[in-house]
Amino acid sequence: MTDHIIVEQPSAHPGVQIIRFNRPEKKNAITRAMYRTMADALKSADADTTIRATAFLGTEGCFSAGNDLNDFLAAAVGGGGLEQEILDFLYALVKAQKPVISGVDGLAIGIGTTIHLHCDLTIASSRSQFRTPFVDLALVPEAGSSLVAPRLMGHQRAFALLAAGETFSAEEAKDAGLIWKVVEPGEVDIVTLATAARLAAKPPEAMRIARDLVRGDRDEIIARIDEEARHFSARLKSAEARAAFEAFMRR
Repeated sequence: MTDHIIVEQPSAHPGVQIIRFNRPEKKNAITRAMYRTMADALKSADADTTIRATAFLGTEGCFSAGNDLNDFLAAAVGGGGLEQEILDFLYALVKAQKPVISGVDGLAIGIGTTIHLHCDLTIASSRSQFRTPFVDLALVPEAGSSLVAPRLMGHQRAFALLAAGETFSAEEAKDAGLIWKVVEPGEVDIVTLATAARLAAKPPEAMRIARDLVRGDRDEIIARIDEEARHFSARLKSAEARAAFEAFMRR
């Protein structure tokens, strides 16, 4: 486990596993090692009967600024594609057999936004901001967002988020169906963990069946993730993307 991801099972919240971004100096930008740790934690939760819910959390003022752009720039320069660690994490997230909750305070960019499309409940602080600058970086939507977001939000709001790169406030995200509840910044961890603990206390088999019925066909989402990944990998190799990354890194 890398220190940039903290995985723990707090005694104060039995049955809850926390996966916490812990790279505040880089706005919790996610590296390949971090993706690997999170994928392993999700898979372990499925196999561990003592874990009944997983909660994603960030640090004060920042959930995650998304993928570490140094990895994308390396792929653009080296002609590589979307790293397998990212895909493994997305597969584990979509296939998770137990409730997944998230708590957001502040910035939620790129995958820091699209991750919540696969969470069962998301609590966000009133100062949170959600944005996916995929097209601005000459890339395309990822994480199955091009399929799931329009279903949740409708075409125009999904287009505004995924293609136009518009920023959504916490209240706008709630109105759009991207998140469940808005709280004050100091309450995010408290409310998120209390919510996860309530879910963890429910009959696990009944919860699993109810969740499967609500979530529907996951194979369709996996197929869309793979389709997006093919486009994403091709875009990473493009001169357009390389120029966009280099311009961003010069800021």
